[in-house]
Amino acid sequence: MEIWLEVTLASPRSPEIFSFGVVHSLIRTKMLRVENVKVYDLKESVIACRNSMRLELPEYTDEEFEKSLERARKLAPLGGGHSNFLSGIRVAFDLVYPNYISPELQRYTFFKIVNSSSKMHRLSKMNIKECCNKYVTENTIKEVTALQKEYNESPTYANFMRLVSNCPQGIELFMRCTTNYLCLRNIYAQRKNHKLKEDYGAFCDFIRSLPYAEDFLLND
Repeated sequence: MEIWLEVTLASPRSPEIFSFGVVHSLIRTKMLRVENVKVYDLKESVIACRNSMRLELPEYTDEEFEKSLERARKLAPLGGGHSNFLSGIRVAFDLVYPNYISPELQRYTFFKIVNSSSKMHRLSKMNIKECCNKYVTENTIKEVTALQKEYNESPTYANFMRLVSNCPQGIELFMRCTTNYLCLRNIYAQRKNHKLKEDYGAFCDFIRSLPYAEDFLLND
């Protein structure tokens, strides 16, 4: 049976978090945002970082976690195989995102999309104005809304292709994602000063909010 514990961002080091999935408070911006976050196997993965020096399986106790934490902090920034224990700390969340950011996130091998909203299935039903971010122009919104109306009145292949082909990159979609601390550490290093500062700024704020982020995820 899955058990999870709700925590706030103000207490990322609560000892209870290690044995449970974690639901974080909402990270909101007018652009990209992260919701419904759960973190799994942090305690177990930190303890496992010392397995190369063991002769038998460890006990997954709070005491063993504290013993392993010092070594984990030293291994995390080393990269290579040394920080591989970070791949065992899994993170799942919902991501609301502008369309242009999806291809960039899919470059990361261990950033998995569980499922997403679909332009193919739902673009004809969306409120285009409400679904676009603040940088999509009014003229674009009016044009796409007109194409949407044209398709809904006459749902031909040609009308559908005109609608989907003119969909702005600033339209906001959502998806459920799963990844791990090793991947998030890499994303943070590469995107913390990215040109898309609102979107990746919000995503990096989310990374900073995770348990033991200063020890395992940040490389400022």
